[in-house]
Amino acid sequence: MTPLAQIIVQRIRATGPITLADYMEICLLDPRHGYYTTRDPFGAAGDFTTAPEIHQMFGELCGLALAQAWMDQGRPAPFTLAEAGPGRGTLMADILRAIRKAPGMAEAAEVTLIEASAHLRQVQRDRLGAVAHLDSVEELPSKPLFLIANEFFDALPIRQYQRTNDGWCERMVGLSDTGLRLGLGPVVQLPRNGRPGDVVEECPAAPAIVEAIARRIAAYGGAAIFVDYGGWNGYGDTFQALRNHAPEDPLARPGEADLTAHVDFAPLAAAAIRAGAIASRPMRQGDWLLSLGAAQRAERLTAAGDAGAMAALRRLTHPDEMGHLFKAMAIWPKGAPPVPGFDALRLHADHA
Repeated sequence: MTPLAQIIVQRIRATGPITLADYMEICLLDPRHGYYTTRDPFGAAGDFTTAPEIHQMFGELCGLALAQAWMDQGRPAPFTLAEAGPGRGTLMADILRAIRKAPGMAEAAEVTLIEASAHLRQVQRDRLGAVAHLDSVEELPSKPLFLIANEFFDALPIRQYQRTNDGWCERMVGLSDTGLRLGLGPVVQLPRNGRPGDVVEECPAAPAIVEAIARRIAAYGGAAIFVDYGGWNGYGDTFQALRNHAPEDPLARPGEADLTAHVDFAPLAAAAIRAGAIASRPMRQGDWLLSLGAAQRAERLTAAGDAGAMAALRRLTHPDEMGHLFKAMAIWPKGAPPVPGFDALRLHADHA
């Protein structure tokens, strides 16, 4: 039993079962034993590899999309160039290199990172130099905002509900004779249809985060791009753990495995629209990157001697790799051109 598992067991014995959201928050962010507060989980030596760690072209294309949006909106200066959940700074480093192709953009950018982990903040400073760090998107300044969030929402705590013959019941983390286990709480009111056995997930924090970002973009200009794995109004249990690049039981080693769930993009789009911004329909990551010229970029890099560019292109865009599982969504202000590669979603906020 891990040190964090012992703490969780003691809490459950004292106060009863906890929600899946509480469990995820403890496991990922506990100050002493939390997954993100104690390690660098990224890359071959960690537990998982994100798109920016696969190849520089991912970050370059994200940066060029933001650069085009910045130029389309009149080159505002200064502006906030932000990333939510910036890992070890790889994506932001590639974006900063790419936006130098837009004259004046790098000089006008005020780099700001939203990061909860003190350990990762230091990793980011080591890579990027002097950057501003914030605890939440609510602290973002009142000025034009160009933001990227890659594999950020999938790590936010979720709540799960399972349909029974009596109605929806929340899935809770409790105790068995051998350790932690999942069980069902009392019947709750949930405005979703379903059949016995169906599972739905909600991420309470995600729409509020998107709404805060969209409010700034609607008021001051800018754009945001969200990339994550997930779908639209989905059903099913997607709660999972990854350790040493392999799946494992999410309850097995609290604090020592990454915990994630698929992102439901429908409430994110609705939140952006409620805040007065335009939201795109989610696109498959592969389709979006290819629309930005990923194949041509990989060919040029190969010709320049990058032997891994074509393999990286396949991993980022192929349907059997990240191409279909991962989705990309953008938001931008009313009256501005769409962010490159995206089309406006025809959805009214009251449909949320």
